[in-house]
Order: sequence, then structure tokens, then C-alpha cells
Amino acid sequence: MTRILDCIDRVLRVAITALIGLLIVPVTLQILARYIDFVPRYIWTEEVARFCFVWIIMLGAMIAVRDDSHFDVDVLPHPRTAAGEGWAKLLVHVIMFALALCFIWYGKQFADEGLLQSSEIADLPMIAIYAAWPLAGVLWTLFLIEKLAADIAKIRGVAPKGDSNVAG
Repeated sequence: MTRILDCIDRVLRVAITALIGLLIVPVTLQILARYIDFVPRYIWTEEVARFCFVWIIMLGAMIAVRDDSHFDVDVLPHPRTAAGEGWAKLLVHVIMFALALCFIWYGKQFADEGLLQSSEIADLPMIAIYAAWPLAGVLWTLFLIEKLAADIAKIRGVAPKGDSNVAG
């Protein structure tokens, strides 16, 4: 399963890089149109930039869950043992898992509304932007299953498969 998640992670990283590159185009057109008279003022650039920006945020959140580089706050004291660290991470990952399930459940309803709507200016289907929420929930769930397994292994004192710190 880790190999599949590694492939998904690589796809997410390529997609976020492509979207950042794509975001440069409408934003540059907007800037140039403000200061150079012969550059036409395209209205669609604002919506395309917004769509790219939302997807960049959601893809970044998906990557952050996989990397454990998301924002978190230390509420519990720092554990002194590996098992204690496993329990602390397990608690955080279970809460994140519950949030991921909410994103799937409510994100599907949100995306269903997007099927019926289109953007005002460019007439783009809103599902193109609303689909980011349930997709984030699904990928968070997959990434968190991997993390929960590693947390349980740490609590039990077993090194997870593929751990390079294991002497062999």
C-alpha cells in the first residue's frame, strides 16, 4: 500500500507544481493589463486564478498530511518514551481521521451542489472546484490509515515496514 501512496504523493506534487505554474499566467495577465494599455483586460483570469489557488491549497493540505508537516499545536506534554509518542500521534491521527471523514461526507454534498452551478464570469462548472473537498477527505483517509498503522506499531514496539532505521 505504501508504494501506491508514494505514487499518489508524487502525482499530487506534480499537480501542485503544474497549478502554481498555471497560476502565474492569469495573475501575470491581470498585472500587465493594469499597467500596460495595449494588453487586454480579460475577466476570466480572476476565476481561473481563484480555481488554481483553491486547488493549490487543497493539494498542499493533502501533501502535508502525508508528510506530517501540517500545522499542529502541542496540547499534551511531550512523551518520554517511543510508546508514549505513538499514543500521542495516534490521538492526533484519529482526530484527523474523523475530520477526513467529515470532508468526505459533507464534501460529497458540497460537490453535488457544484454539479448544478457554474461560475458567473467564465461559465466554468463549479464541480471543478468543489470536488477538491471530498478528494482531500479520501486522500487524507488513505494517508492516515498508513499513519495509524505506524502509530500502532510504535506503541507495540514494532518497527514499521520499510523503516530505514531498523538494523538488518
